[in-house]
Amino acid sequence: MKRILLLFLLLLGAVGAEAQVRFMTRSTDGVRRQAVEQNKLVFIDLFATWCPPCQMMEREVFSRSDVGAFMEQHFVCAKYDIDKTTGRELLKRYGNRRVPLYLIFNTEGELLGRIRGATDPERFMAEVKRILDSLPAEPEQQ
Repeated sequence: MKRILLLFLLLLGAVGAEAQVRFMTRSTDGVRRQAVEQNKLVFIDLFATWCPPCQMMEREVFSRSDVGAFMEQHFVCAKYDIDKTTGRELLKRYGNRRVPLYLIFNTEGELLGRIRGATDPERFMAEVKRILDSLPAEPEQQ
């Protein structure tokens, strides 16, 4: 009985690990190439290790299975620390020196939307969906 319970807990942990948002840390060009290959948009999380709201978002929003599944369906996700070169450059170009900052791009590198600050999962997802809903509809294929 203990072995069955242990196996169940291990499987549950594996499923939970897969459910969260999976962030890449490769170059922005690599992220864009992957988004092109997968026909998805690019989602970038600009954060700092010393930032309590960033840590809260990681813990309470990006760890959720519903958020992870939605983000996986629509985006190639990457995260960059603003105390490192890529993150610092992105924040300088697209931000206002405050983190967390979330950026959504198309595969051509055009900024489609940004979300500033930390919030609860429902508001975060509503903002992401609002940005997606504002995009022009893709033409139907014949």
